[in-house]
Amino acid sequence: MTSTSSVVELDAAADAREEAEAAVKEVGEDTAERVTDWLERAERLLSQYEDSATGTGNFEQYVAFQGEIEELVSNVPDDLPAREAFDAYDDVLDQRRLSESDFEAAYDALSPAREYRTLLEEREAARDQHREAVRDVRERLDAVESRIAEYDRLLELGQADLAAPVSDLRDPIETYNAAVRAAFREFRSSASARDVLEFAGTAATYPLVGVPEPPDDLRAFVEREDAGEKSVSELLELAEYSLSKLDHYVDDPQRFKRVVSGNRTYLDRLDAEPFVVAWPPLPADELRYRARELVTVVARFADDDVVALARAVRDLALRDDYDRLRTAAVAKAELTDEERERLASGEVERELERLRDERDELEAALSEHAD
Repeated sequence: MTSTSSVVELDAAADAREEAEAAVKEVGEDTAERVTDWLERAERLLSQYEDSATGTGNFEQYVAFQGEIEELVSNVPDDLPAREAFDAYDDVLDQRRLSESDFEAAYDALSPAREYRTLLEEREAARDQHREAVRDVRERLDAVESRIAEYDRLLELGQADLAAPVSDLRDPIETYNAAVRAAFREFRSSASARDVLEFAGTAATYPLVGVPEPPDDLRAFVEREDAGEKSVSELLELAEYSLSKLDHYVDDPQRFKRVVSGNRTYLDRLDAEPFVVAWPPLPADELRYRARELVTVVARFADDDVVALARAVRDLALRDDYDRLRTAAVAKAELTDEERERLASGEVERELERLRDERDELEAALSEHAD
């Protein structure tokens, strides 16, 4: 749905709601509800007795029906609008024998009272339609604001200095990433599973690093069992053995299978990726805080040279030209050829201006009709 059509529908729905509410107000909401209440009592009697009180059916039901009709109509207030409809309803049913056509005639006799209920129903329907129209405009506004954010982002990237020396950021990050991957591979292959999982448990307390918490049963197993002295790779290799073969290597093969094989996915995915710095890099504040945690965590398995590289990455975020270099890096990585052409032609700016006008139109419509 376009902005224009959704606004037109909201305008129409607001007008319809106003008219429906005015119609109820003209007769009085309390009055309309009172008439509706008596109407529905009368209709319920018709529905309840139509099958049993017609023709030569159950005489007791016929008598009970006539008694309830008399009680109902005698209690309808004299000043109730459409009071005559209930009298007509009573007259139609005041016969020795009733047919289906008499019930239909009685139902029709209530039409003047039914007009009051219709006013209430039309008001509720108009309110529902208005709420739906407001929701449609809000959804359209959300979509437009999302697109505005995208175009603002395109313009920002379009203003990037593509000649900026992004290698000043890329080279230290790539050097660190290669070093930390190698260091973690060495740690994972040489350290015991007990030490690796103890490290993972500690690293998981640093949320910006992103190491998943080790499963409780796996961590408890490697802490208490001799098998925990083996490397992670050795544990995974043993998990492939049959129970009879595994019996030569561990004390409790079934438990080993249950715990190690059951957590194989965690062990397989325990790699260096949480310690790697993405390219293009994060905004300055995010990189600085994440790299600060990385320095602490990486120091637990890597040598001083790798930790120094992590510090160098952290310090990149302190450069005066970091934002300029990062924006250029993001532009080079994310802008497509088509987007570059649209930026160069001014199409992005024109579309952004149109979207902003549409946003203003939608906001104005909501301001006028949302209540």
